Amino acid sequence: MGSDDHYPEEQPAHPRAVEPFALERHPVTTEQFATFVDATGYVTVAERTPDPADFPGADPATLVPGSVVFTPTEGPVDLRDWSQWWRWQPGASWRHPEGPGSDAESRLDHPVVHVAYADAAAYAAWAGRRLPTEAEWERAARGGLDGAEYAWGAEPTPGGRRLANTWVGAFPHRNEGWGGTSPVGSYPENGFGLLDMIGNVWERTSDVFVPRHHPLDTPVDQGERRGLLAPTTSPRVMRVTKGGSHLCAPEYCLRYRPAARSPQSDDSATSHLGFRCAASVEP
Repeated sequence: MGSDDHYPEEQPAHPRAVEPFALERHPVTTEQFATFVDATGYVTVAERTPDPADFPGADPATLVPGSVVFTPTEGPVDLRDWSQWWRWQPGASWRHPEGPGSDAESRLDHPVVHVAYADAAAYAAWAGRRLPTEAEWERAARGGLDGAEYAWGAEPTPGGRRLANTWVGAFPHRNEGWGGTSPVGSYPENGFGLLDMIGNVWERTSDVFVPRHHPLDTPVDQGERRGLLAPTTSPRVMRVTKGGSHLCAPEYCLRYRPAARSPQSDDSATSHLGFRCAASVEP
């Protein structure tokens, strides 16, 4: 698990054991999430009016339902300033991925997006499942190729063939690929028969994010221990997401690899973040 060759948060590479588990073959789709909402009446975090107590000092007029949406820039920009391509969009949600006027009807077979951690956990509970741990997710993403750089081997595009929905072109202004999410199963399955483990959308895990891996035989400092022992759900808790997305580009976010990881707060809901469910299996 992990890697010593890329970003610091992936270190150190170390052995890790997981108990038997099952993982859904592909990310939860918009259609599957719609079935859950129809059955339960569930309202996602992005569709709720924010609580003023969570945003002290904010103008009440700005506290409206919405989510964060990617917007390509008109040309090259400073890649250190992510605010140039992300915007808060009132009215954006899983039903309206780009905001009012957009809809998900044409994307029922795409991964559902704009889901906060609570939304993903609620779906998983309804389905009789749970969210995977980071170790489970990484084990599944590797497809049996332990130690390989990518989920399919050593090269990012073997023989010039793209094997995941990632950014093609110059980020963040020119995308020659899908330009957004793609239908699940648009790319080959991995060695375990799983689809879209890499690219398309980042996927949530249940693990709280810490800035480096903790092999089982190493001590944890007190500050990070407090993070590891954070409440089960909290708007300000940061958890691990895995797999990269259609926005990952080599010059900005080379994270379309099994070892890669990124933090997202529990209340984050964005146009490139989804999830899939797991279940424990008796040995």
